[in-house]
Amino acid sequence: MNRHWCLKLVLATAAACILIPVALILVWSVTARWPWPDLLPVRLTLRTVRELFLGSAQLPRLLFSSVALAVATAVLGTAVGVLTARATELYAFPGKGLVRLCGLLPLLIPGTVFAIGIHLTLLRLGLADTLAGVLLVHVTVALPYCIAIMGDVTRAVGAGLEEQAAVLGAGPLRAFWLATLPGLMPGVLSSMSMAFILSYSQYFTTLIVGGGRVRTLALVLVPYIQSGDRPLASVYAVVFVGSALLIFFLLESAIHRMERGGKSK
Repeated sequence: MNRHWCLKLVLATAAACILIPVALILVWSVTARWPWPDLLPVRLTLRTVRELFLGSAQLPRLLFSSVALAVATAVLGTAVGVLTARATELYAFPGKGLVRLCGLLPLLIPGTVFAIGIHLTLLRLGLADTLAGVLLVHVTVALPYCIAIMGDVTRAVGAGLEEQAAVLGAGPLRAFWLATLPGLMPGVLSSMSMAFILSYSQYFTTLIVGGGRVRTLALVLVPYIQSGDRPLASVYAVVFVGSALLIFFLLESAIHRMERGGKSK
């Protein structure tokens, strides 16, 4: 009984740690003046909402560019993660350990050093200040997580079903698509979720590599936080968190539909 109440207390504390800051952000997003030590705002305003939708930020374009960039990162990063995981988990070849190490390198290099170094490389390749360059950097940042997730899932699924499909006459692509991919899908969606949030929240690398020309929601949000404009920072934070949660909800719904479809079969 005590253990049951302890678990409830831990869950309630965790929920409070999440919901209270969210509630404060929602209040700050419509607050004009909230002096200390008042417990409630002195004056409310819709200035931040008007600035969000009618100001110079161009919210629809920002949301579209941010989500599109993050989705592209999630798809490409997961695709490379699947291929790398299959190579390292299902096959033996010289240099396999080196491939695994290279997959972890973006985690081992400090973020500032990585951003400046890859920016110099992209300058020589002509990809600096371009969307393609930013996408390449975001995929590179997400790859260690995608490879780690897909490596665990690939190891658990194995190659048995694919080999049986090949024995029955299926070609390599058909065997992978029909026999192995359904078992990998939970890991694929988890990898896409991780890559999406990593790309969606990237600020420094996007600023350095994109040169301010590739604008995302995070690129607009951070300056408002640094300037001390809490109302505008809060309203952008609400949009940022809400849009990210919406994507996670869609992915979670897709996982549940897949599970229900699998059980019905």
